[in-house]
Amino acid sequence: MSAAYEDRALYQGDVWVRIDTLPRIMAEGWRRNLMEGGVVSVVRTPFQWSMGSPVIEIETGGYQGDVGLYVPEVQLAEALELLGFEPEEQEAADAPAAGMPDTGRADT
Repeated sequence: MSAAYEDRALYQGDVWVRIDTLPRIMAEGWRRNLMEGGVVSVVRTPFQWSMGSPVIEIETGGYQGDVGLYVPEVQLAEALELLGFEPEEQEAADAPAAGMPDTGRADT
């Protein structure tokens, strides 16, 4: 059974957008690419948000199932470009998610 994560979520007062839900090991690889390109990212496990993923957590058997990979809404286009998503995929990701009002502001 796969974990379910919202498309958009408030985290630390900002709107974060889910890039994808994928196994933790893959998400950590994508995070490295995003970090090298200057994009902030977090993973969300069923238990918590994680800004940093220390190697020791992974080596000692921390949660390795599906995680949500999120970036700040203001960096979404840059993140998708770094990860090689096509423009039409980006447009679908930019659409407002159910449950989050589309007010045009990131502070809602």
